[in-house]
This record gives sequence, C-alpha cells and structure tokens, in this order.
Amino acid sequence: MTEAPDGASRPQQAAKLVLSLLLTALGLWTLHRYLPALIWAAILAIAVWPLYQRAVRRWPPGKHNILLPSVFTLGLALVFIIPLILVAVQAGREVHGVYDSLAKARTEGMPPPAWLSHLPIGSQQATTWWDENLTNPESAKALLQRARESSFVSSSGELGANIAHRIVLFGFTLLTLFFLFKDGDRLGDQMLRASARAFGPAGERIGRQIIASVHGTVDGLVLVGLGEGFILGIGYLVAGVPHPTLFGLFTAIAAMVPFGAPLVFGIAALILLAQEMVAWTIAILVLGFVVTFVADHFVRPVLIGGATRLPFLWVLLGILGGVETWGLLGLFLGPAIMAALMLLWREWTGR
Repeated sequence: MTEAPDGASRPQQAAKLVLSLLLTALGLWTLHRYLPALIWAAILAIAVWPLYQRAVRRWPPGKHNILLPSVFTLGLALVFIIPLILVAVQAGREVHGVYDSLAKARTEGMPPPAWLSHLPIGSQQATTWWDENLTNPESAKALLQRARESSFVSSSGELGANIAHRIVLFGFTLLTLFFLFKDGDRLGDQMLRASARAFGPAGERIGRQIIASVHGTVDGLVLVGLGEGFILGIGYLVAGVPHPTLFGLFTAIAAMVPFGAPLVFGIAALILLAQEMVAWTIAILVLGFVVTFVADHFVRPVLIGGATRLPFLWVLLGILGGVETWGLLGLFLGPAIMAALMLLWREWTGR
C-alpha cells in the first residue's frame, strides 16, 4: 500500500482530510452565533497591535503577562462604552420632556410648533397632518393608542432580546481580545507555520496583505471619520446646533461609511433652517461638504489605497458591498477580501 511522506497511507491521509474538514465545519457551526465577536476581536487586535508592541517593548511583561492585555482591552472597551453613556445620559434628560409632552397631548392637544411652517419642503402637508392628528386631544389620544398597538411597540421584547444578545457578544469580543493580546505572538507564529504548510509562500503574502488592508481601512475610515466628526462638531457648537456633542459623535460614526456624513450634517442644517438661522445653515452645509470632499477624495484614497494597493474604486466597492453583505464588519472585511483577491490576480497574471 502506498504511503504518504509522513508515513500514513493514502487512504489514511484522505480519511484524515475528510475528518479535518468535518470537524472544522462542526466547529464553525457550533460557534456561528459568536463568529462576529471573534472577527471583531481580531480586527481590533490587528488595528492596535503596533501600539501594543510598542508598549510591550517599553514595559516588558512579567511572568503572567496580565497587566498590559488588561489595560489595552479596557481602553478599547471604553472607546465604545463612553459614547453609549453620553447618548444614554442625553436620552435620559429628554425622556421627562417626552412624557410631559405625551401627557399634555392626551389631555389638551398639541398645537403645531412654529418651526414646522418654516420647513423648506412639505411645510403645508406637515402642518395639516399635525392639525388633524395632534392639535385636538381626542385625535392625539387615538394616534397614541394606534402607536401603542403598532408592531414597533409590540416588538419591544424582541428588541430587548437583541440588545441583550449584542451585549453578550460585546463581552465575548473583549474576552477574546484580551487573550489575543496575551498570546498574540504565539498565535501569529502558529498561523504562519500553518499557512506555509497549507499554501506555501503565497499564504504568508496573502495574510500580510489582509493585515495591511485592515490597518489602512482603520486609518482611512475610523480615524478620518473621527476627524470629520471633530471638525464638524466644532462647527455645530459655533453655529448653535442643539446637542453639538451628540451630533459630532453621530457625524463621526456616519463618516466611517463613505458619503454617510452628509445625512447627519444635513439634518443639523435643517434644524438651523427651521430656527430661521439661514446664514449658519449655509455655513454648516459648506463646511460639511468641504470636509467630506477633502476626506473622501484626497485623504482616504491615500491611506486605504496605499495600504491595500487597490484603486479607490475597488476600495469603495469593497466597503459598500461589505457593509451590505456583512453589516459593520464589512467596513473592514470588504477591503481585506478585495485586497487578497487583487494580490492573487496580480500573482496569477504576473510573471
């Protein structure tokens, strides 16, 4: 019977391959609800790994290597938790006013606000709808009753379950991130040996290309988006937009997706226009379009395209297609997949 180089017969090698594929499929199926947490942890670890390595060289870890992984994991957790706390605090401040408005609508009705008549589009229709549904107490009570019985309100239990599941995933992301920091060097060596055994030198090249694309995407999307939010947040504060900190935060989040920021600063401009602040409305629109034009056409192509070695068209398609297919994970997976495919194409068509 023919033997493979490692001493096993060919049927044994085939059986081993089938068993490995079966166990891999079972493992993925077992973990499929937690795969997003594992992928997010890997993306975050790759994004901050150079900074973590610099900290390791500055403060060499002790025997148990616990402190630095804990500090970096906690720091990344606060990056996500602090904005959520700000939003929750602001929402809590508004809840009392919302309850008072609903109670007043049920007993006295609500006259249309003055800014409704100043809307640039649809002011007449909006005012008419308000008069028919909220000005009269009986109409307002009927509208609120229909809203209470709507599918949106009735699905609040499902919404709560989804939120609880995402909190659990966030906890697993942080736990995985801690162990990636703690054992990242050893895991990296194992992955290099595994890719070399499975794919040869091409495996390491593809892996390094994916890592470089994640770094470039983080710099080009996250950091540039935060910069856009910071600049426009200052503009909101100067222009007198309500809750400028929250608007700046939402702008930064929306700006991480190409062409997403105009939606937020457009809403801010409409609020200013409703308050008859025409000059500041124009100023916010001009500032927003200038900032996004510079970011999307000059800064991002250099940061993302330089790291991924992709034309910006493929970067854009990877981001948009990735978001549509994978959700927020697609912001990073899309360009990484496109970069790996482009590397394979260049190696296939090159000499």
